[in-house]
Formats: sequence, structure tokens, C-alpha cells
Amino acid sequence: MTTKPIYLDYNATTPIDPAVAEAMKPYLSEFFGNPSSAHWFGSQAKRAVEQARAQVASLLGCESDELVFTSGGSEANNLAIKGVAEAYRTKGDHIITSSIEHPAVMEVCRYLETQGFQVTYLPVDSTGRIDMGALQQAIRPETILVTIMHANNEVGTIQPIERIASVAHEHHILVHTDAAQSAGKIPVDVNDLGVDLLTVAGHKLYAPKGIGALYVRHGTRLVKLIHGADHERDIRAGTENVLEIVGLGKACEIARTRLADDGRHCRKLRDRLYEGLKERLPEIRLNGHLDLRLPNTVSVSFPGVEANTLLAELEGVAASAGAACHADDVEISHVLEAMEAPREYAMGTIRFSTGRMTTENEITTAIDEIADVAGRLLHGGEHTHMVSGEKEIKLTHYTHGLGCACKLRPQALERVLATLSAPRDANLLVGPETGDDAAVYRLDDGHVLVQTVDFFTPVVDDPYTFGAIAAANALSDIYAMGGTPLFALNIVGFPSNRLPMSVLEDILRGAQDKAKEAGICIVGGHTVDDIEPKYGLVVTGLVDPGRILTNSGARPGDLLVLTKPLGVGLISTAIKRGLTDRALEDRVADIMGRLNKDAAHVMRDFDVSGCTDVTGFGLLGHLREMSRGSKVDVEIWANAVPFLKEARDFAASGIIPGGTLNNLEYVEGIVSWGNKIPRSMRLVLTDAQTSGGLLIAVTPAHGDRMVQALRDAGVHAAAIIGLCKTRGEGRIHVISGSVS
Repeated sequence: MTTKPIYLDYNATTPIDPAVAEAMKPYLSEFFGNPSSAHWFGSQAKRAVEQARAQVASLLGCESDELVFTSGGSEANNLAIKGVAEAYRTKGDHIITSSIEHPAVMEVCRYLETQGFQVTYLPVDSTGRIDMGALQQAIRPETILVTIMHANNEVGTIQPIERIASVAHEHHILVHTDAAQSAGKIPVDVNDLGVDLLTVAGHKLYAPKGIGALYVRHGTRLVKLIHGADHERDIRAGTENVLEIVGLGKACEIARTRLADDGRHCRKLRDRLYEGLKERLPEIRLNGHLDLRLPNTVSVSFPGVEANTLLAELEGVAASAGAACHADDVEISHVLEAMEAPREYAMGTIRFSTGRMTTENEITTAIDEIADVAGRLLHGGEHTHMVSGEKEIKLTHYTHGLGCACKLRPQALERVLATLSAPRDANLLVGPETGDDAAVYRLDDGHVLVQTVDFFTPVVDDPYTFGAIAAANALSDIYAMGGTPLFALNIVGFPSNRLPMSVLEDILRGAQDKAKEAGICIVGGHTVDDIEPKYGLVVTGLVDPGRILTNSGARPGDLLVLTKPLGVGLISTAIKRGLTDRALEDRVADIMGRLNKDAAHVMRDFDVSGCTDVTGFGLLGHLREMSRGSKVDVEIWANAVPFLKEARDFAASGIIPGGTLNNLEYVEGIVSWGNKIPRSMRLVLTDAQTSGGLLIAVTPAHGDRMVQALRDAGVHAAAIIGLCKTRGEGRIHVISGSVS
């Protein structure tokens, strides 16, 4: 985009207030001392930390020495809950929380359950409010802590913390509240709330990310998480982050003085946004409490629409599907599940959150764009404006799946296929029993057909390139079986209410040009109107009955050759998220768009026993089919596997397609990993490829010559990556070195 979208995701994070940035500047260079140092530089830093502590205390209505600075809300929650659990374990081992907590509380409680603690997860009503009767019933003699969030991050519902604290204290139980979303938006006074511990997250109230605070009432014991020197009253070791502590202090000072004005401003724009959308789209639904809700938060459900699909098209508006921490998750959030929101609505839920910098003009523009995009999806294009054919189309924004990574989970697919009876036809030479992606059928003694079908959602933004890649991917199954393609048919799913038909024309042209490169024609096909663009081919070819290659032919001693680098699934995910440059995008598109035709031709000159192409199940997923089908145990040499370096970098930073994670789980029972194989490399080896290379089992005597012949033919990434060792159950051992 040439202009920034309208930011309506203040619950995910807030921009740093300009006054906060100004307050921090001197501590970038001039006042750089360690607060623990006794000299002038240390004293300046110490004064700044204590001034900030007083500013935070003023917002919360507590004493300065009741505050501990942390690295953020998550650490503060961990320190509060784990710290109390360990400090009071001799008194009891029971904790009460709610079913709608942020993961920074929920996951801590789940961890403590593995350590012998008992946790009760309280239900909520349809508005997201705690059931007070359930709280009373949950209390036991061994209960030591109640931890309930002050305001929910997804729907904004505010909990009756004062009543919760009163009930808990009657039983001498400590109370913690996660106030990450409420501090700075509504009054948060620890004495009015009656809590013993309270969490603040700086980046939710216009301070930097990476800074937070935990209020600990005098007399409350904690076992610390981080050991070292006696910083922060010996509760949290580590040299204080002076720069960001100053920012948090200033942000809290501003929040205290602007609390009422900011609240009125955010509430006005929040309500205007919802009312404007409700007027245009009467079928939408509001989630959360109508009145007892954060002034800036509106959770809206669009029935029958997938939230990620809607967000992908809202290029002019930044918002979140459910909680920001789960923006890529298409499943119903645990909050909406706990509120028992109807599934038809819950799947289409978007959280919009306004902030200090939001303007009325932005809300007016946002209403128009949201209503137009949602209207197309809700009404099939009636009375809406389809995206202009002149606008640059980014196809990955029109789907939440990417390429072959959008395949069904292999575990689920295997269970379904196992319930079906095997086909019985003497002329069917290769069917589902080998796990191959194509079928081979004998017409007569001299003519054997090979046929495959493959289609998927966009893996690149350009429609023409997508069509070419989809065609190359489908053709690959024919090459992997040792066949020669004859002709193909189109398979098209197209959202005619979301995209102009010129986009479909470009997709088909890309496929047609790739088919010409393969020496065949596309002669027809089938189309359906779909919510997402999908494209692929049914390809028919011929194969020599004496040289049919399958998954199940690999022999002990065979070397394994791979012809394309791994990692395109990981990089495609990064492309969709705008984390790549054009050079990398073009390089990945070229790899996926390259036919396996040359590799297949070279393969005919060597003693090849088995072959498959590497696509949606990843290298190890497809190797699993080969090793089990061939009944051979396999060794893979990770250092020899060609892959895109950027893919491993993205994997290490958490940019991972769901299909790749599914694949890693899929091979868990059959793959053993060497100690030196990091998780990022494991993800590369299971990455859901689109139009990947051929995986070839070849006799050892031909291995090196075959690789050289492949490289001479332009298949430059070709490499020997492993060895079929002995007869066995098909187990795969991945080691870091080369030949063992």
C-alpha cells in the first residue's frame, strides 16, 4: 500500500505518545548510567527510575515501594501467579481463574497444573462476565489465589473485581488481576479494586513495548522468578531498563491526567463505528457487555464470513481477528467459545479498538471500507462495489491458506481414507495403496495412462504467476511417476463477488503459458463460485509400463536426491505478511514456477527405483510415504539438504504456516532427530512446499553422476541428501552430518 491503513487495533498495542518519546530521549545517550552505581551517572538514572515508579503509583493509587518493574505484562503475570503459588504452597495448592483469560495467565495456570497445582476455570455468561455463584462454589480450604482479568482483551467486558476481591478476602485468599487492557482506559485504583497484585503492560497505554509493572500489596509474599542481584527490592533481578521505565512513568502520568477525556473520545468513536456498521449491515452482532465494557473496544461478528478472509481484504483498516495474539488462528477464540457465541457469528468476529490518536474522519472512512468489503462477503456482491480491476491485486490477501499449505491435515485425511474400501480393477496399476499423488491405469498392453489432480489457494500475489505455479505443481505429479503429460483440464474456484474477472483471465493465461512450456494444451475444465480463489489442473499423461515410478519402490542402499530447495512455504507466509523484498519474492516464484520436466528427463537415464514430488506434506512427509511404502529405514543428512536460508530465518522468528506445523506433528512418530538439529531446521524439512522438487531414489553407483547430469541440465540445486539404509518399518533418522 502507498498509504498507511487506519489503525483500529489499540488493544494489540498503542503507538508511543510523542510526549513519552520526548521524556525518553535524554536516557538514550546523556543519562546512560546504571541505577545501582554510586557515582553521578548512576544517581541520575536512579532518580529517573524512582520518579517513574512514583508516576505509575499515582495512576494506580498505591505506594511507590509496592511496584516492581518487569519486561512487560506477561512477565508480571508470571511473577504474580508463580510467585504466589510457590510462596504459599504450604498453605494450599488451588488457584481459581476464568475461562477467558489472556494466554499470559491461562498458560501459566496450565503450567502450574503440571507441577501439582489444581486450577479451576470459572465460566462466564454470554456477555463475558464472571459467574459470582460459580466463584463462591469453587473456593476450597486449599485455595490460595484468585486471578481474574480486569477487562477482557477481545470483547472489552469489565469484571466485578471489587466483588471478587471481597469474596476472596473473606476466605483469606489473595487476588491478582491482569489490568493490561484497563490501566489508562478506565479508573484502576488498587484500593478501590481491593486486589493484592495487579499487572500493567506499558505498550497498552502509549509507552514502549518491553516494559511493564507488577503491583504487590505490602505483606504479600512472592518467590522471585529471576535470580541475581537484589534489584527491585530483591523481587526481580536484572539491571533496570531505565529508558523504558522512564517511558512507562511518563505514559502513566499522561494517562492519569487525560483519563476522562480519552475515555469520552474513544467511546464516542467506538460507538460511531458500531452504529455506522449496524446501519449498513443490520445482521452484524456485538460481542461483550453493552455497558460494562472498555470505552474503546467493539467486537463485531459478521455472520457466515471468516474473519481472516475479511481482514485480508481490509487493506485500508488494521484490526484483529479475536485477540491480537491469535491473529493468524482461524479457529474460534477461547473467549467466544466460553461466551457460547453461535459458531456462524464467532468465525466472523473482528475486534476494532480505538485510541487517543483515532480521528472522526478515520472512523468515517473505516465504516465505508468495512461495510463495502463485508457487504460483498455477506451479500454476494449485491449493492456493493467490487474491487476495481485497475487496483493492484494481491491474491494472498484473498485467502487465509497459502498454496499446498492449505491442504487437509495429513493425520485427518489418513483416518478418512482408511474407512474407504480399496478399488478393485485389474487394470489399475497404481492406486491409493502406495500413497502416490497420481493413478496409473492400463488401457492395453502397450498403453498406460497416468492421471493426477491438484489445486490450491494463491501462494503469490500476482495472478499470472499464481496460474503458472499451480500448473507446474500439477504437472509435477506426472513427471514424478515417470510419465509424459498429454493434456490438462482447468479446476477453478473463483470469488466473482470479490475479484474482477480479469484476475481469472490472468490466472488462466499463466497456466496456459506453463502448459505450452510443458508441450501440452489445456482443453477445458470446471469452475465454481467460491469464497477464495483456487486453481489447479487435472493432468493426463502416458507412462512406459516398464518404468512406472512410485513411492514404494525404493531399495536398501539407494541414495536420495532432491532437485529443488526447501522453504517456499515459509517464505510464502512471510510474503503475505509483507516481510520480504521483491528480489526474494521473485526468486521464490521462479523456483515454484520451474517445471520438473528437465529433472524427469535426466532421471530416465539412470537406475531409479522410486520417486515422488515434494509438495504439501513437506520433504519428510512425502519421504514418510516412500519409506513406509518401500519398507526401508532412511537416513537424511540435514547439512546436505538444499534450502532457502531466508526460510530458516523466518522459521526461527515464528513466521510459520499452519501446514508446516501440521507436517511436523505428522512425522513425529516415525522421525528421530539428531541432537544438533534445531527446531528451525526441522520446520524447513517439514515445510509445506508448493511445486517443490522431485525426491528420487537411485542406485548408489549412479548417485554422483545423476546429480552432475541434473546440474548440467539446469537443475542447479540438485543434491544427494540421504540414504535408504536397511529393510524396516520405514523409520527416518535425521542427522546433521553427511554420509554415515
